[in-house]
Amino acid sequence: MSVISWVILGLIAGFVGSKIVNKRGEGFLLDIALGVVGAIVGGIIFSFFGASGITGLNLYSMIVAIVGSVVVIYGYHMVAGR
Repeated sequence: MSVISWVILGLIAGFVGSKIVNKRGEGFLLDIALGVVGAIVGGIIFSFFGASGITGLNLYSMIVAIVGSVVVIYGYHMVAGR
């Protein structure tokens, strides 16, 4: 995937993950950063359970990235104390 695809996937996953965890976004840049990290974490989690990770810019990859971003954002809130 290209860098622009990762940013788009990260932005959408970070925004949706923020809405799921705390009902508001974290900010544009933090949503992108947490979403991209979440996509990586989601790929690792899904690979651990035998499924494929991020496969491109499609619906399955979005679900993987959202699951990973929810995990990352929840961990971020635990560390940041919010």
